[in-house]
Amino acid sequence: MTKITFIGAGSVVFTRELLGAIYAYPELRNANIALHDIDPRRLDAAERMARLLSKAANGTGEITATADLGQALDGADYVINTVAVGGLEATRKDNEIPAKYGIHQVIGDTLGIGGISRAARTIPVAVGFAREMEKRCPDALLLNYSNPMSMVTWGVYAATKIKVVGLCHSMYWTTKQLTEYIGANFDEITFDGAGINHQAWLLRFERNGQDAYPALRAAMQDPKIWKQDTVRFEMFKRLGYFVTESSLHNAEYSAYFLKSPELIEKFQSPVGFYVRLSEEHASHFDEMYESLKRGDPLTPKPSPEYAPQIIHAIETDTPLKIYGNVRNDHLIDNLPAGCCVEVPTLIDKTGLHPIHVGELPPHLAAINRISVNVQELTVRAVLEGKRDYLYHAAMLDPLVMATLDLDQVWALVDELLEAHQPYLPANLLAAH
Repeated sequence: MTKITFIGAGSVVFTRELLGAIYAYPELRNANIALHDIDPRRLDAAERMARLLSKAANGTGEITATADLGQALDGADYVINTVAVGGLEATRKDNEIPAKYGIHQVIGDTLGIGGISRAARTIPVAVGFAREMEKRCPDALLLNYSNPMSMVTWGVYAATKIKVVGLCHSMYWTTKQLTEYIGANFDEITFDGAGINHQAWLLRFERNGQDAYPALRAAMQDPKIWKQDTVRFEMFKRLGYFVTESSLHNAEYSAYFLKSPELIEKFQSPVGFYVRLSEEHASHFDEMYESLKRGDPLTPKPSPEYAPQIIHAIETDTPLKIYGNVRNDHLIDNLPAGCCVEVPTLIDKTGLHPIHVGELPPHLAAINRISVNVQELTVRAVLEGKRDYLYHAAMLDPLVMATLDLDQVWALVDELLEAHQPYLPANLLAAH
């Protein structure tokens, strides 16, 4: 029997979507599901959810819920990681502390100072999971959803021998959005892209075999459409290629959109959006938990998320193409070897097969390299225990560089490290 382990199963909204999609496949309804979380209440919610979905799908596999990581990992074939180290309170600090220094973020979980801070406390935990996998299930595939995606995935493959792929829906949803902007149907669209997570580029965007970028340029002239994606349309106008993820995220990844109140207003960037969204999700948990305790029925249904599709593809030898975050082993020629890149990836029963992309257009690769520099320093800071590299990573972030002087950069990093002290390895907390 296939065993699928969820680490951070208490992320119940996302766990429900992933489990529902797994049970929507008849071939996976006999899978054994292991749920792990350190919060007993959320773990109970996840178990109730899994049992309701399994019942609705006539599932025959075993469901276990445990706070024991080793037990959850024993014999696993697939491990899905969705942990958010520090939870809502840490997310607040990642936004509120930089804001005191004039660094305003919309999301703050992937790149920028918020991403650096989140990586410092998340990479050690993810590497710890992977090292336990080396003992308990060394051949398992780690499907990582935890942000910052590139840095967490990079940390795992740099520190362990575990097979890992980082999964993000940004390429899929970006192309869906652009399809709507040009008034097309998604089945008319073909596309290719590559880059790094949340900063990958749509290199080919076609409708019925014809370049659809001219239609997108025409569509963005409509003020109603422009307002839906202000930052990315501005970047598209300047660069000639559309970037993945969202304007909410991309506002943080350069120096051009958040460094002044005027720019924040011009590009309609809702500062603090992710904190408010996280608070909303937290407030809905009690209501969801009561529904689960009542046994209100849940219905398994397909999802565009990649993890269930990957598991199904491998188990049934059904060919699949996704966009995966993997080590750059001769995949994108003008990005650094070993960095974490997002590229087309083919999947069959033999596993994952990332596709060689070649060179990105040079200006796009140059933008990616700015982010990769910050990512590398952050990953190395954690894996090598070098606190100095965290200062250097922050020092090189475009928004930080455009807003703070060096004394402020050092003070900001110190304050974030102090605030997250319970979640950080001792070698990053040593006096500087």
